[in-house]
Amino acid sequence: MNRINPIYLEIFKNLFSSVAEEMGGVLQRTSFSPNIKERKDFSCAVFNKEGEMVAQAAHIPVHLGSMPESVKIAVREIELEEGDMLMLNDPYRGGTHLPDVTLVAPVYYEGELLFYVANRAHHADVGGMSAGSMPLSTSIFQEGLIVPPVKVVKGGVLDKDVLEIFLRNTRTPEERKGDLMAQIITNRVGAERLKGIIEKEGREKVLLYANALLDYGERLMREVIKKIPDGEYYFEDFLEDDGISAKDIAIRVKLKVDGDEAAVDFSESDKEVEGSVNAVRSITLSCVYYAFQCLMGENVISNGGVYRPVKVITKKGTVVDANFPRAVAGGNVETSQRIVDVLLGALSHAMPDIIPAASQGTMNNIAIGGFDERKGKPFTYYETIGGGMGAFAGGDGESAVHSHMTNTMNTPVEVIEHEYPLKVREYSIRRDSGGRGMYRGGDGIVREIELLCDAEVSILSERRRIPPYGLFGGEPGMTGRNVLIREGKEEILPSKVNVKLRKGDILRIETPGGGGYSSLPK
Repeated sequence: MNRINPIYLEIFKNLFSSVAEEMGGVLQRTSFSPNIKERKDFSCAVFNKEGEMVAQAAHIPVHLGSMPESVKIAVREIELEEGDMLMLNDPYRGGTHLPDVTLVAPVYYEGELLFYVANRAHHADVGGMSAGSMPLSTSIFQEGLIVPPVKVVKGGVLDKDVLEIFLRNTRTPEERKGDLMAQIITNRVGAERLKGIIEKEGREKVLLYANALLDYGERLMREVIKKIPDGEYYFEDFLEDDGISAKDIAIRVKLKVDGDEAAVDFSESDKEVEGSVNAVRSITLSCVYYAFQCLMGENVISNGGVYRPVKVITKKGTVVDANFPRAVAGGNVETSQRIVDVLLGALSHAMPDIIPAASQGTMNNIAIGGFDERKGKPFTYYETIGGGMGAFAGGDGESAVHSHMTNTMNTPVEVIEHEYPLKVREYSIRRDSGGRGMYRGGDGIVREIELLCDAEVSILSERRRIPPYGLFGGEPGMTGRNVLIREGKEEILPSKVNVKLRKGDILRIETPGGGGYSSLPK
């Protein structure tokens, strides 16, 4: 049996992570769209030949459980030869929602398949019934082009037919081509860096420590779970609506902790709905893995081994494990946030001194599309907006940040006004929107945008009616508001809406604050 050297284990942990981090740097620098270049709406990771994640850069949490599913399904369906690269965005094959496009490349060394590298990036438009591909849909077919696992690169040569099909189904083909080429380059860089590590350290040693890191991740998570008191914990919270009906949608969890293992059961959640807030199972996996990984603290390992002691139970046909062809555009961005709220709520009963109150619980998705007369071509702007984080036993929540399943940055005001026919009139902290208590929830954000042309606007948001919960006597955070200002008059828009706006109209988004926290239960 090979002896694992703890020093080498740490070295290889950083080597594999550095590959994913460098991939992310390449993707950011070479992409075309502000959504990827500025907001960093992407993830990069390294996988073993079985499709288990060896390392992921600190990118987007909602990709934690879904990227491995994409890789496993893709490589099971299509054999990738050296120089090939596979593309997919199908949520029902490990994806999240259609704008998230994943590219997977094999890493061969001396003719032997040893690893895969993959990256996933949010494209600002992939077709569908509304600009930005975040519609109030009732079927996935309305949300954009569905790409099953297909080779976009064969033997190192770009398949122009596949590329043309993709580009003909988007409103912004030039930008999409630039972003896709950046994704291809990113995987090639990742593959070359892995080959360099193998060349230097040797095949046997690299494979040994790749597997050892997975086992190490499992051991670390088992130690974390041991610190949670054994028992069953229950919590429920609600989505406000699905954009089609106003009915509340329950997400319920039963968490069972037994020694060094945990079972997370969402099977009592409400049935799948007509609108687009349905989540596929891979999103639910991502939410659970994220929540448990948060318990590990800072600077810890992130790989597939970490998730082995956590069993996730869902029921097919529910809002957290939807059936094809249900609409899912909002499941990735809104339902994922509520799944985390619910799981953290259950954990708060077991670990009240660690778990925070609810954060804003929404990504405040804004998509604006139209024709930019300055540049003589269509545009699509997409952004998620931060808000308040929940307070906890150690202090106040952070204000004006992205929280939980989104880890993106904002698009700078200067970039918005340079790239799009839009003017940012206000970008500020929404003072006193956090819930009161011994410790206050963080405050939300005000983002006010004036349209400089006629445009179509889609909003997918939550916590406009049901506030982020406080804990142990802390007050809830303030709900958000979507406001249309036309000729000086204000109109409150629904939490989920698609609307045609005119030049001179102003869209004001006020995001929720985090919940407050008062005192530990006795």
